[in-house]
Amino acid sequence: MSESPETADPEEVRHVAQLARVGLADDEVDQFTRQFADILEYFETLDEVPEVDREADLANVMRPDVERDSLESEEALRNAADTEDGYFKGPNVS
Repeated sequence: MSESPETADPEEVRHVAQLARVGLADDEVDQFTRQFADILEYFETLDEVPEVDREADLANVMRPDVERDSLESEEALRNAADTEDGYFKGPNVS
């Protein structure tokens, strides 16, 4: 990737679009090249923010786990759209 916003180029944008499987027209490549340069400039600005050394005051906001009986298989599968051999059956994924 580019080291500074000025070096963002259309080939990088085309490469990222290809990785994301997004087709871009030439005018979109130019638009995203400018936006990509702006984003890189924002990251450079973030690099200038000083780090803060302090321990965070963390609090556990989660409820404790409670053990309880689970549903019987037949009851759990009762409203399933499709089942097979005692299991939920979903659509094939290709």
